Amino acid sequence: MGRRADLLFVTAPAIAIVLATATPASGADRQDISIAPGRLGEAAIALGRQTGASIGMSDQSLAGIRTPPVQGRMSAEAALKQLLKGSGAKAQRIGGNGWRIVRARIAPARPAVAPAPIQIAPIAEQAPAEIIVTASKRDTPLPRYAGMVEALDAGLFTTAEASGGTATLLARVASLSSTHAGAGRNKLFIRAIADSGVAGPTQATTGQYLGDMRLNYAAPDPDLKLYDVGRVEVLEGPQGTLYGAGSLGGIIRVMPNAPNLAEYGGQMSAGLSATQHGDPGGDISATLNLPIVAEKLALRVVGYGVRDGGYIDDVNRGKDDVNRTGTYGGRAALRFAPDADWTIDLNGVYQHIDGDDAQYATRSVGRLERASAVAQPYYSDYMLANLRIEKQWDSLRFVSSTGYVRNILAESYDATQPDGPPALFRQRNKVTIFSTENRLVRDLDNGLGWILGASYLQSTSDLNRSLTSFGTAAMQPVIIPGVAMFGRGMAAPATGVRNMVKEATLFGEASFEPVKGLIATFGGRLTNSRLSGEALDPVAALSDSELARAEAQADRSETIFLPSASILTDAIPDVTLYARFQQGFRPGGLAVDDQRVRRFQNDRVSTVEIGARKGVPGRDVFAASANIAYTDWRNIQADVTDRIGLPTTANIGDGRIYTVEGRIVVRPTPAITLDGSVIYNDSRLTQPNDFVRALSYDGRSLTLPNVANLGGRLAFDYRTQIGGEMDLHLSGSARYVGKSRLGVGPILGQTQGDYVDTSLSASLTRGPVQYSLSLTNLMDSDGNRFSLGTPFDLRTDYYTPLRPRTVRFGIDFAF
Repeated sequence: MGRRADLLFVTAPAIAIVLATATPASGADRQDISIAPGRLGEAAIALGRQTGASIGMSDQSLAGIRTPPVQGRMSAEAALKQLLKGSGAKAQRIGGNGWRIVRARIAPARPAVAPAPIQIAPIAEQAPAEIIVTASKRDTPLPRYAGMVEALDAGLFTTAEASGGTATLLARVASLSSTHAGAGRNKLFIRAIADSGVAGPTQATTGQYLGDMRLNYAAPDPDLKLYDVGRVEVLEGPQGTLYGAGSLGGIIRVMPNAPNLAEYGGQMSAGLSATQHGDPGGDISATLNLPIVAEKLALRVVGYGVRDGGYIDDVNRGKDDVNRTGTYGGRAALRFAPDADWTIDLNGVYQHIDGDDAQYATRSVGRLERASAVAQPYYSDYMLANLRIEKQWDSLRFVSSTGYVRNILAESYDATQPDGPPALFRQRNKVTIFSTENRLVRDLDNGLGWILGASYLQSTSDLNRSLTSFGTAAMQPVIIPGVAMFGRGMAAPATGVRNMVKEATLFGEASFEPVKGLIATFGGRLTNSRLSGEALDPVAALSDSELARAEAQADRSETIFLPSASILTDAIPDVTLYARFQQGFRPGGLAVDDQRVRRFQNDRVSTVEIGARKGVPGRDVFAASANIAYTDWRNIQADVTDRIGLPTTANIGDGRIYTVEGRIVVRPTPAITLDGSVIYNDSRLTQPNDFVRALSYDGRSLTLPNVANLGGRLAFDYRTQIGGEMDLHLSGSARYVGKSRLGVGPILGQTQGDYVDTSLSASLTRGPVQYSLSLTNLMDSDGNRFSLGTPFDLRTDYYTPLRPRTVRFGIDFAF
């Protein structure tokens, strides 16, 4: 059997070769062919299936060329000619039943008698391709996916946005939010599934993936830069059936470009930025694709460095622009395709982030200013290795993904007490993840099919803490009870905690069509979690019996079944109606509360939603989607602060969330796209536990933390040609983030949000060179993104401002 290219031209346009074969047939045989308008990548796959031809590409950029519909009885060669007519590409025969698509050579133009005037004309309208939701793990066409999804193709990202990492996704997806504590230390939330703003040992509510490999577990967003990425998909949750624990809010799946097996090439970029009220910055990147054995083995390497200038002044220490951040890292991917049916990928990632200081300010001190006794640096060190193996049998494929992650986040907070010497609290969280998933998938073009899989995950989190005072031993105040202060810059250990989770899982999902136009999907996930925990460097005040009791509570096993079901109809032309039910959970563990090691239990969400979708964004003149969801959240895990002010984790009670969201995308002309989206959240902690009631007023219900009540985004995109030789691209957006609260109760009740973030960019491309100019925060807004400064002082009017108005000039060169 030949290999089906499983729609990777949609998910990763950089894949160089498509082998789309079915039953062997001669290229000259006339056959019934029906190919919808779309991109050349998908058209080649469809043609290969229908004719049995093997079709390859030598240039990754050809996959995105728009193609017309092809209908009728003809040979594969005739169909190829129709697809490639006017595209600037041609087909070369390879063997009796194979073709390679290459870029056609353009004959040199005759010298012009006189210079022609520059003409600006819109890019010719071409039929866009279908959007495939690959994060569904069954490659489901968007019209037949029951749920809200944002699919961001690489063509939407400028180099400036790639250097921004997760911040770029936040600017584009209205349902995505963040704590904004700093690059590499933020917690991400999708829809309104948010626990709190402080960082503790809880598992993330949003699952993040690089291809098929999980990026995080009990740690914040690693904030990998988006260089050389083919596509990003954001699926709203829960996504418990396919992704398991930690996908309560949804998942973010980043799909990097794969190695090109046929052609050497690459890209380089550089940019300089200037921030009003702050330091300059810059970024540089390079991508190299190197075929080692033609059509069999290739290597792709990406490297980058980013420097973000600071803009916060510390008036107490007399230092300006203290919050400078530097990031460097890269990726390497080795692809081996021994034959048409096998693909083996070996991937590696490394990234290091250094933050010179925290990025919060104090309104009572001044705009973009604060007064701290000590610097509060942090760093994030991230490493990933992954092996992915795929075997193809027509519409059946087997995928195995195994990998290892090591993520170290070291943070520091100003712990200085009134009239006391300078003091610094440090915590270092080292998370390791080993995971493997093996699944068998049957993909059908109409969105039907099934998936069966098994996975195993082991995650260990070591949270170490210490307290350092820079005064003399005789003048030490009590900052953390039980922690003996040494003074003179000597670190005193504070109680930390280790949590280990081992998860073994079986999962499956199937879609069928009982009547034409009605699709039913059922699935389930059975997970056994083995949990264990222990104290690290316990203070002397903790007795052996207390530690033994807490650790005994943590050492346990839990088995959870997560069902899912959806029903969808597309019987009305160009309209999709759906209803969905899904669940998600997070396992429990140990946390340090008032220097005591305590257990927190698992939590679970159940979501029911109904939605409608018309058209496909970017393909149709008018596309719209809307969704209403109700979420029941039981035994909510939240990272809170104990009575000392240190981050800890507790179950705060039960809650519910109502969510209404919608999006409209309009293309009044082929050159212009207008995009608008809005989301409204109504969240309540309906059954607070005793711990929360002690912090509340009269036991009234409380708003869940870090959930903006309202959010929205307006954007435009304009593309045109100048003189037939240059492409002009203009885009702009404005995003509103509504009000939210930092945490639960009056101590963490500070408000945040209620600001508008804006951006504008322009690029001019001629041949392999692109020049770009971008401007962010056009109004130089001072909006508050996050109200937490240091957890040792929760009453000061801290705020985290937007980065001030910033302009960047960049140049890209492809070869």
